[in-house]
Amino acid sequence: MTLLTDAFSRRILAFYITFDAPSYRSCMMVLRECVRRLGRFPQSLVVDGGPEFGSTYFETLLARYECTKKTRPPAKARFGSVCERLFGTANTHFVHNLLGNTQITRNVRQVTKSVDPKKHAIWPLAGLYDRMCEYLYDIYDTIQHPALGLSPREAYASGLAAAGQRPQRLIAYDQDFLIWTLPTTSKGTAKVSPGRGVKLNHFFYWSDALRDPAIEQQQVPVRYDPFDAGIAYAYVGKRWVQCISEHYSSLRGKSERELMLATTELRRRAQQHAGQFTVTAKKLADFLASVESEETLRAQRLQDREAKSVLTIIEGGLANPDRRDMTLKEAGDIDQQDVPDAVNLGIMPRTAASAELRVFEEY
Repeated sequence: MTLLTDAFSRRILAFYITFDAPSYRSCMMVLRECVRRLGRFPQSLVVDGGPEFGSTYFETLLARYECTKKTRPPAKARFGSVCERLFGTANTHFVHNLLGNTQITRNVRQVTKSVDPKKHAIWPLAGLYDRMCEYLYDIYDTIQHPALGLSPREAYASGLAAAGQRPQRLIAYDQDFLIWTLPTTSKGTAKVSPGRGVKLNHFFYWSDALRDPAIEQQQVPVRYDPFDAGIAYAYVGKRWVQCISEHYSSLRGKSERELMLATTELRRRAQQHAGQFTVTAKKLADFLASVESEETLRAQRLQDREAKSVLTIIEGGLANPDRRDMTLKEAGDIDQQDVPDAVNLGIMPRTAASAELRVFEEY
């Protein structure tokens, strides 16, 4: 679980949960969720020494929105007490009260078949995320904090009232912002091959906008979706255009993590062969569609399926649709024209957008 909290008001601005190990993807998603809920981007961010906070994608996003990153000293627990205390509070008040929690595993001798947490794990990731939203954004947010003497929501509102609303600091949750939260290649650009498109992570991606002869053999900025390898984005004609993979039928819905595991498995199987082995798009697509990959990547696919259900809740709105509107309005009377709204900006949920896409075969 990744938390983004306001040190002044102790308010949880955003959070993100996933089965995957900590990575830049979690950092990007929690910042995206912060802008979606509050319409604001942090001006100063304090992080620990984790490698996920030192990724190029994460630092590029912070630099784009003029956010200062501060790394707290190692082995100095008091510098992270505010955030770490929130993890403890969330565990004590919520997680440890759920069916299937692992508190009893601290005393292994007390774990019997009747109380084994593995037999009582009934919470899917999407259901857990929705209940965590209710606890963090509604319950914890309105309980009086002992260090403040008032609730985090009230402290946040009083801070805005004292320092000003600053509407010029509002960030629109639009397509441009979503593109900036996506990763890119090591070079940041890709060459436009005539008739094939741009190549990212072994695969070619194509869009009709790449037919322009003026950009053939030219380097253009590119981005890709770490949760859907079937699509990518290229900056052509002063705008971002969506590109479809040549193996869209095999890559649709596949995550970057799954592609990494598949590539590693192919290289491992080729070690017994003499000569150099090259992972091509065709080999990777065939492996993803084969029965062998079902055995090797089954665990990761199950995790990605649960993660996509969380993304559906995030992009399509929370279970309580009034929660975001209340969050944006509670701090004061902000002019509705200054409040970025995903609906007004034309941002559609991923589920609706995916349903309208045509499935292209290999070419």
